[in-house]
Amino acid sequence: MRAPLNRKVYVVGYDIATCLGSGLSSTWQRLVRGEAGFRRVTRCQTSSRSNVVGELPDWDPAALGYFDRKDQYNWNADYVFLTMALCIRALDHAGLRLDAQTLPRTACLVGSALNGSDALRIAFENYAEKGPLKVSPYLLPNVCANLPAGKAGMQLGFTGPIVSPQAACASGNYAIGLGARMIRDGECDVALVGGVETCLIPEIIQGFANMWATIKVDPEDRAFSDPAQASRPFSVDRRGIVLAEGGGILVLMAGDRMAELGISPLAEILGVGWTSDAHHFTLPHQTTIVRAISQAIYDAEIAPTDIGCINAHGTSTPKGDKTEIESLREVFGDRLRDIPISANKSQIGHTLGAAAAIEAVLGIEAMRHDLALPTVNHIPDPEFADVDVVPRLPRTHPHDLFLSNAFGFGGTNCCIVFKGM
Repeated sequence: MRAPLNRKVYVVGYDIATCLGSGLSSTWQRLVRGEAGFRRVTRCQTSSRSNVVGELPDWDPAALGYFDRKDQYNWNADYVFLTMALCIRALDHAGLRLDAQTLPRTACLVGSALNGSDALRIAFENYAEKGPLKVSPYLLPNVCANLPAGKAGMQLGFTGPIVSPQAACASGNYAIGLGARMIRDGECDVALVGGVETCLIPEIIQGFANMWATIKVDPEDRAFSDPAQASRPFSVDRRGIVLAEGGGILVLMAGDRMAELGISPLAEILGVGWTSDAHHFTLPHQTTIVRAISQAIYDAEIAPTDIGCINAHGTSTPKGDKTEIESLREVFGDRLRDIPISANKSQIGHTLGAAAAIEAVLGIEAMRHDLALPTVNHIPDPEFADVDVVPRLPRTHPHDLFLSNAFGFGGTNCCIVFKGM
């Protein structure tokens, strides 16, 4: 194999969709006001104790104008259209128009933890109620994890590699890391990377609840009267994740191609670290999380003391948050008390395979605005007294390097260091 080109890799554009807003601008406006986007689920019936989620507001694929009625009927896994929309909007944000030179050199890597589970549910219902011949012939394409990237390629015309990194809740960071490596080595010049998740169906909501991963909103819980308070990472009364849908796509580009195309960078992918736990299918493992964080810092060729902010995985689970803080203490030592920590899931919930991609975008935006983003709903935990969790509202905090953590079921970890421009 040819030697890698060792090119620098930059983020040049992006867009997101979250329960705070269907685009970057609307999400950001509510995020910096300290709002959370949770409510009781409107689309289905679940246990009354497990019905607080993060639904996409104002999401209507028909309004995109890309598809006719037949397309909308056949492609009934929402992550397909959401991926296509975010890819198009991210390229617009970058100011990049793909052409005959860039199309063959553009890759697309979009992860999803649960793929087209909404389409699978429709197929099950049709089979049970209408018979086997009413199962859609589009079912298998809808649940193939690479199809959203493939459909984006059909819409936009790029013909570089497409793949869906399957790394559970770390999928978004794996997509960013793999795309960055491909560009660095010379396999492509542009990569659309990230994650998209549309998982709010009753079986998934109830499955997470029955494994005690999501919060049980009992009458005595503060989220019972105010669902916006359901996700509270690192808080003394944290009780579980809030399941949410959403997506994030970033446009990565090789440094030597940006000037040729007149594109300006927003951030640089400086370091990537990834490990697996070999420990437990859901519980995090400090030893290998520490290695992932340390590898990202080593790959960035910086010292832990250079990190200016940490975008935590911060799921709002008792065990997960504790293990993450213990891992950060091991890497950063006494210096940790001086590094602001933000947990975006307190406002947008846990979007599973999309989480890390959305959080990368929010972390870059915060860095560009000289802000440390908040962890809303936070009531300090005495066990984390040495940790600077940013509460309530953003804090002015100029910095040019941040660490973004992502850990997933199955024991998969991926951490990335981003550098500001």
